[in-house]
Amino acid sequence: MKKQFVLFVSILLCVSYCVTAKNQGSNENAPFITREFPASSIKEVGATTSGGSITLAGDAGSKAVVEVYISHDNWSNEKIKQVLDENYTLDIKVVNGKLVATAKQKTNFFNWDNQGLSISFKISVSKQVDSNLQTSGGSLSIDNVSGSMVGVTSGGSISVTNSKDNIDLKTSGGSITAKDCGGKISLNTSGGSINLGNLAGNINARTSGGSIMADNINGTLVTGTSGGSVKLNGISGNVDATTSGGNMDVRIKSASDYVKLSNSGSLNLVLPDGKNYSLNVKASRLEAPVIKNFQGRMDNKSINGTIGNGGTDINVRSSQQVTLTFE
Repeated sequence: MKKQFVLFVSILLCVSYCVTAKNQGSNENAPFITREFPASSIKEVGATTSGGSITLAGDAGSKAVVEVYISHDNWSNEKIKQVLDENYTLDIKVVNGKLVATAKQKTNFFNWDNQGLSISFKISVSKQVDSNLQTSGGSLSIDNVSGSMVGVTSGGSISVTNSKDNIDLKTSGGSITAKDCGGKISLNTSGGSINLGNLAGNINARTSGGSIMADNINGTLVTGTSGGSVKLNGISGNVDATTSGGNMDVRIKSASDYVKLSNSGSLNLVLPDGKNYSLNVKASRLEAPVIKNFQGRMDNKSINGTIGNGGTDINVRSSQQVTLTFE
């Protein structure tokens, strides 16, 4: 019995040691490299990596911080450092007010033996900075930043929150989320959905392969998709929305100059009641209530006329059914 007990304890100690050694070797949640700079000296950020994600946050105190995360399967830090030194150029510096963080493969490294690394940047700077972020293999995340923002990724999603001024973001292979932002906003994806919330300004959001959802938009929204549905709620201002491959549900909170909608599926439009409109609606089938103060022509496929003295241009086209209501 005593021998069995000793053997049992020995096994437990061995398992505990192996797990601890593995965790210490991988160190997955700790940055591989950390660099600090005076935050007041940085007015611009340029970050480029070919195999990882980039996170930019305008939450720095007196120190701007760049954290570098490097991974490859279950490699140890020693193995990662060896491959990094031999096959990559990693550059982190501040030059004339610009924070530069660059990770790229050396020209003579072709990754024949599957030794490519995922190199990601997590950058904390002051809120007011211009930025240019580029990655071909990961996501982009921007929070609490004001300035001119350009971001491009070929293989990941994009998230931008609590930011403003001039935002231009593109991805070829992921979804886009933008919330609590303002200014001139341009969002483009070739392979994912778009989710917008609490935006103000001039917004252009387009996707070739996903759905579009927007809530509480104030300003001018131009949006479209070739392969999904469109759902817009709480829109104040102008809207121009199209879809070639799905249904559309649009609820206008307060209309300004125009509402322009076009799709190949069913379309539901809710407008504020008691306002003046100029209506031009065409569909294969139209469902609409008796409209007060309407002058013009209306049948089961179209409406052409004005409510009151005319006002906001409502231009709707659908190859299927349109349902128009006033609330």
